[in-house]
Amino acid sequence: MTAVNTEMLIEVWQRLLTDPRKSWALFEHGTCVVLTAPDGDLAEQATGILREFGPVHAGSSAGDFGVIDVEDADGWVVTGHHPDVLTYVAPDEPTSPEDVAVGLYGRSKRHQDGTALRVVHVEDRRGSTDPT
Repeated sequence: MTAVNTEMLIEVWQRLLTDPRKSWALFEHGTCVVLTAPDGDLAEQATGILREFGPVHAGSSAGDFGVIDVEDADGWVVTGHHPDVLTYVAPDEPTSPEDVAVGLYGRSKRHQDGTALRVVHVEDRRGSTDPT
């Protein structure tokens, strides 16, 4: 795995997650947990979700993934078995731009984040309102 640039990841997720009412937490390897019902300590809440839905378990839905080719950033977002757990994969990370290679790479990053559980950024939007 390549070294992760935290500032770049924060910028990517800020571009991708534009809903001003959705708080989120970013983990070390690029996994983001969107907090649709933020409450209390957001890092703690996100860590609880990723602890349960981050690690990959062979033969279970935890191994499933989907790949989204995003418009607002170079790269992809890899989804898993929890709709609010998303992992960013930069264009230079996977060995191939094929969906399977991207998905497997993103799933491995989610697994790393789901076992290490190191939050590197929290975007607390609880006080924000929709500007429209």
